Amino acid sequence: MAQQALPVREARLGKPLGANGKEGAREALRRKGGGGRGAGPVSGVALLLPGGGPTGVRRPSPVTALAVRPLALRLARAGRPEGLATHVVHYRCRGWNGSAAHPVRDAIWALEEVVRRYGDVPVCLVGTGMGARAALHAAGHPAVHSVLAIAPWLPDHRTTGEQPDPVKQLVGRQVLLVHGTNDERHDPDLSYRYAERAKKINRDTCRFEVHSDGHSLHQHRAEVLALATDFLLGSLFARDYARPVRDALAAPPPLGLRMPLATGFGASLRH
Repeated sequence: MAQQALPVREARLGKPLGANGKEGAREALRRKGGGGRGAGPVSGVALLLPGGGPTGVRRPSPVTALAVRPLALRLARAGRPEGLATHVVHYRCRGWNGSAAHPVRDAIWALEEVVRRYGDVPVCLVGTGMGARAALHAAGHPAVHSVLAIAPWLPDHRTTGEQPDPVKQLVGRQVLLVHGTNDERHDPDLSYRYAERAKKINRDTCRFEVHSDGHSLHQHRAEVLALATDFLLGSLFARDYARPVRDALAAPPPLGLRMPLATGFGASLRH
């Protein structure tokens, strides 16, 4: 397809936040009274995959990367004591573009770049919308330990005529999906069906529903950020999950795939 032909450009990683980025360096200097040279070594990485659209080969708008920056900063701060580095992936183009699946290729490139920079460290792929779909697709890379898919875009294969999105690559990974029940952009029922298929082959799959919230999850932003933080720290650094996450992972369908995200989640958790 002509629309899949890309101009010559490369994906890139945003500047690191956390263990070896500016945020981590400032924290290290504070802890050492100004005498430190920077933060400690990286022992885990969070890759943030922004949203996008079904098609488009133009370079993405900077707004898409900025939209996930608050989450990236939250994760970087929470994971700094563990040696977490957080990067936002900047795609080559703004669309998925059918079978070309450009964001998946960019995610895999980013994973290879993480291995090159940091060595054998566990990675959590954190995606929103189209980026969540890319994260799920790229989960088979050996560096990936966990996937967090927020308001994922998962087209209905029954209407698109395409094959269902794969799930076999999720085996051996910790997987959490979270979706607003009033999302009018990306159908939450489709993410439930995907999670249902994934749970059959990977018991470490769960899904949370944010009742009455829309695609951007603004009404329960604090709870979603707390859930993301709890899941990332637990999946990468073996911290104990909060009880709702433990229960969701252990529960059979449909309960573990329709776990309500309670108002105030995370208010009493220490991260």
